[in-house]
Amino acid sequence: MELFNVYPLVNITPVRALGAKLWDDKGQEYLDFYGGHAVISIGHSHPHYVQRLTEQLQHIGFYSNSVQIPIQTELARKLGQVSGYEDYALFLCNSGAEANENALKLASFHTGKKRVVAFKGAFHGRTSGAVAATDNPKIVAPFNAGHAVSFLEYDLAAVEATLQAGDVCAVIIEPIQGVGGIIMPSDEFLQGLAALCKQYGALLIADEVQSGYGRSGKFFAHQHAGIRPDIISVAKGMGNGFPIGGILISPELKASYGLLGTTFGGNHLACAAALAVLEVIEQENLLAHATELGDYLRTQLLAHAGATEIRGRGLMVGIRYDFPIKELRDQLLTEHHIFVGNASDPTVLRLLPPLNITRAEVDRFLGALYALVPVAARTV
Repeated sequence: MELFNVYPLVNITPVRALGAKLWDDKGQEYLDFYGGHAVISIGHSHPHYVQRLTEQLQHIGFYSNSVQIPIQTELARKLGQVSGYEDYALFLCNSGAEANENALKLASFHTGKKRVVAFKGAFHGRTSGAVAATDNPKIVAPFNAGHAVSFLEYDLAAVEATLQAGDVCAVIIEPIQGVGGIIMPSDEFLQGLAALCKQYGALLIADEVQSGYGRSGKFFAHQHAGIRPDIISVAKGMGNGFPIGGILISPELKASYGLLGTTFGGNHLACAAALAVLEVIEQENLLAHATELGDYLRTQLLAHAGATEIRGRGLMVGIRYDFPIKELRDQLLTEHHIFVGNASDPTVLRLLPPLNITRAEVDRFLGALYALVPVAARTV
């Protein structure tokens, strides 16, 4: 049997990782400025993370959600404390797509309606409802296309006109679009959106799968706008590489047996990984660190990167050029051994390093970028 060939792969085989560094099977060292799509939040192989998982595995790794699993309660309480959402409830699953799927399903159950409002450039996952709410027709199969979804610009008048029809169960938004190219709705737009949802009885879902867990310098990116969504979806940085996702649910939404469910969600190992992440975020003051290093990175990029626009907050940064960045991204990897990301906008370079990246590592990236940008620009 062969693998189903759906990923364009670079010819690199990482075999070891620590902090913000990777080593391949030939011994070459790489700087990780992408974190495997924002997954590596506290650095590769963090000692506390390794210890937490090892100790848990020595006791029990898995049993289904038909028994008491106290570490789930421990995780819920810790996440509530660190995020500022102690009055919300937590449903655990396995990925960001699954988190959004459950968020949309819960909103539909709660309101009795089925239309979803999403936004141009959105990416919410590849499962049935999540991909229907993703603004990329290439990955929406006919089977998925039957969902009632309206894609809008960041325009409050257009949102209100759609909500007035009375059939919208949820508005789902990324407080910072990742795949879309680090696009940020304004704080004022998010505030207006929250007010409209409340006025018209639609639930507001904040997709924090990529922008959450300290990535923006606050625990959640929507907290910059001072809003409290009805449902918040999380994954990626939540487990630092161990598959885990979840939704934080407003106390206004009530649970009942069988309403949602999962086999693997909230298993012992996943919860141990997620607890380790929260503990390291607290112990190493990573929210403040992400703010400080992110401000430094963006300031340097604004002054020296020769870009048309620098986007983002904290350590979620987009660099927009007036040329396609594919060759630049490839050169950073092959010539300077630095992983970075791209976006659906071919002119945007996407940066998502671990939250405990050092200033020296940031300077290493900046030096490599400055050396390559004039070359990349001349080849267009």
